[in-house]
Amino acid sequence: MAKKLKVIDLFCGVGGLSYGFSNCEQFEIIAANEILPNMAKAYSLNHPTVRVYTEDIKYFNFDKIKKDLGVYDNEVDIVIGGPPCQAYSTVGKRLIDDPRGKLFQEYYRVLREFNPRVFLFENVKGLLSMQRGELLMTILTLFRSLGYKVWYKVLNAADFGAPQIRERVVIIGSKLNRDFKYPEPTHYDPSNTQLLFDGLLKPYLTLEDAISDLPFIKSGEESFEYASGPKNEFQRKMRINAPIKLMDHNAPRNNPKLVKIMELLPDGGTPKDLPEDLRPSSGFKNTYCRLWWNRPSTTITRNLGTPSSSRCIHPKAPRPLTTREGARIQCFPDSYKFYGSRQDRNLQVGNAVPTVLSSALAEAILNNFKKEF
Repeated sequence: MAKKLKVIDLFCGVGGLSYGFSNCEQFEIIAANEILPNMAKAYSLNHPTVRVYTEDIKYFNFDKIKKDLGVYDNEVDIVIGGPPCQAYSTVGKRLIDDPRGKLFQEYYRVLREFNPRVFLFENVKGLLSMQRGELLMTILTLFRSLGYKVWYKVLNAADFGAPQIRERVVIIGSKLNRDFKYPEPTHYDPSNTQLLFDGLLKPYLTLEDAISDLPFIKSGEESFEYASGPKNEFQRKMRINAPIKLMDHNAPRNNPKLVKIMELLPDGGTPKDLPEDLRPSSGFKNTYCRLWWNRPSTTITRNLGTPSSSRCIHPKAPRPLTTREGARIQCFPDSYKFYGSRQDRNLQVGNAVPTVLSSALAEAILNNFKKEF
């Protein structure tokens, strides 16, 4: 396969999905679209050769790409992307009239205009149950109407080496002559005693595996130094080409009562483990909860620095996760740049596709193309 396969990334975010394709020399990402300026800026910092269109997806079209980049009919091989998922999420309210839940229609329009040979559509697991499955069937029917063979599967990022349980629906559409084969897991859950495997898989990475070389700073503190050298293969990989100073490792300053709550939480603890007079009066069952040191993280969100949000309190320190710890959990190397306020940076991290999952999917798509020749 001599020529590079041209890729367009829609709703690109900070570039988690692009990561796997940009690190494979057989792919060339030619354009990306992102509506949020600081998100788009962060993407550009890490993917400087990609033309980023910072605008509403409805303005992103074939005529514009043809004019700007000289791309003609049938020259875009792959379209990838995950429309904003809040309307599908099982964590949120899942409002069916949320306009973000209809952005798949813009994705469909781009497919119709560019006619790529393969597309990758990624979203949260909640998409499967939205409207009792009718929304998923609508999306699949739209894609098939364009002549694509379509597959969908739930993939867990932990199965591919992420220190995080993060399940996502991955829809693949193809006009190639062969069926698509999803990547095979490289890791397994050692707590699942019913699981049979061939001995070649590695156990899930834990939070300790991911962040134990980062200092256990306290509320309101910041550190630019590593606590130790890399302790395992994952940490060594994360620190390749890392800047001299550790970046984005700072904790918000929480009020004394909240710090006291976090100090008293045991490993994996919840408000039920606290004295009654300290238990928060509001929140859901997974809020104000500490993570486990010797397990993968639960799914992190854009609110990874907010204890009153989904479980995000550090297992060893009385504070929520830092942006850099969140980036490690999402498998972004320490050289990866984020941009804007702490809130902006946590949004960029929390909304991303773990890089190990994007790398596995890019390899699977490349293998599918290789069989075509």
